[in-house]
Amino acid sequence: MGMDLSDLERLFDQARKLTGHTEYVVVGSLSILGAARPKDAPARMLASIDVDCYTRTDPARIFEVRDALGEGSAFEARHGYYLDPVSPHVPTLPEHWDRRLLRIPMKHGIVAYFLDPDDAAVSKYARCEPRDREWIRAGLLAGLLSIANIERRIRDTVFLDAEERDRATRAFAEDRRVAELRPRPDRS
Repeated sequence: MGMDLSDLERLFDQARKLTGHTEYVVVGSLSILGAARPKDAPARMLASIDVDCYTRTDPARIFEVRDALGEGSAFEARHGYYLDPVSPHVPTLPEHWDRRLLRIPMKHGIVAYFLDPDDAAVSKYARCEPRDREWIRAGLLAGLLSIANIERRIRDTVFLDAEERDRATRAFAEDRRVAELRPRPDRS
């Protein structure tokens, strides 16, 4: 079984105790948890054990918890997953991504904000690593990602350079062809 919101709630509660912050933004693979229940998401989309995130109002503070909650920490040894602190400027994201964050209240006054799944897909196309492509394809096949939204958002993205843009555009074109060939469910 993959990750679920209770795992993130446990992690963010520990981060809250260490930083005093109660708002976290999840930007990696596990951002799907903001839009889909684990039973509705393919296992491939929930397989990550690193929670890529930052504190919403003071993003640099998240790096203070790396030793206590990050990779190789006692938290990871005990729970099997860890917090991977990131800067909000690291992922390549489409224009206005921050207006589409999905807000999920949790216990202890914690609020988690999750990337919209189609924005996460754009970021994954920019990286274009094999596991990112698997995540995207799983989301497309499950109907959790929208080809039309992703295509629009790729056009609205400032990529790091032409190479990143071209790589993302080529990968998207491949996946669009795959999605178009996918049999549609019979609705009669």
